[in-house]
Amino acid sequence: MSSADIEQEPDAPSEFSARVATWWAIFKINFNEKLVYRGDFMLGTLMRFLPIVTQIFLWYAIFSTIDDPATGEPSDNSKIVGYTYINIVGYYLLSTITRAFSSMPGLASGIAMQIRDGEIKKYLIQPLDLISFFFLNRVAHKLTYYIVAAVPFIFVFWLCRNYLPGWPEPHILGLYIISLIMSFLLGFFLEATIGMVGFWFLEVRSLLFVYMLFTFFLSGHMFPLDMLPAPLDSIVRFLPLAYLAYFPSAVFLGKITGWELAVGLIVQFAWLLFFIMTARLAFRYGVKRYSGYGG
Repeated sequence: MSSADIEQEPDAPSEFSARVATWWAIFKINFNEKLVYRGDFMLGTLMRFLPIVTQIFLWYAIFSTIDDPATGEPSDNSKIVGYTYINIVGYYLLSTITRAFSSMPGLASGIAMQIRDGEIKKYLIQPLDLISFFFLNRVAHKLTYYIVAAVPFIFVFWLCRNYLPGWPEPHILGLYIISLIMSFLLGFFLEATIGMVGFWFLEVRSLLFVYMLFTFFLSGHMFPLDMLPAPLDSIVRFLPLAYLAYFPSAVFLGKITGWELAVGLIVQFAWLLFFIMTARLAFRYGVKRYSGYGG
């Protein structure tokens, strides 16, 4: 090795540090851009909670019919499949938080559109990774969302504080946060995988419609999945969609504990790894067959 090579080595940044610097720049740009114009997150968050009002009245009517038709007052001790009236409302509040983490509006369609319109070429000729770019964009989006929407979240949860069981034990809270983070990652890579289908089929809207339909029913967004009859409940709870809303909410409420909680976290992590690899493989093989249509 020559002395010139030795002198140049300290000044040359490593490939990893250069990549980290690129990721950080992309994240800052996306975060600052969204923070400037996304003040509508506050109003949007309040609108997101409005369907819970309907659910509160619906489940109040169900419990009052079961418990005391004369007074119409639901008993705090009565349960439907292990859920009291208070638990049900608390579950809907928590599942709204989880869905806000795991939902990725416009991600799959955005990737498919970039493929169809030819804009994906910039990720092929520039030192940018498509999946990493969209991931950093979503991280910035979620961070901006929760900064701006913190006020309506606090307001709604303060109004509904009587429906919440209080903070769980520290280790349960920690596992809930881990599950919540994995639900975000799972939601991202699942939808990114669907978007990659655009390499083979230029139109993915029908597939997205089917995905959203199944997500609405099988993620626990509509009702707790353990209300399903056996063995359907066990089958559905092992599907990836169950970890987009139901699982983290049930962990916080203490509905999933012990060995069942450990298995649930392992299954959620396994689905996450599966969709990370699937998205990467779909991008790798999709690029090989990409024909460069569009502008």
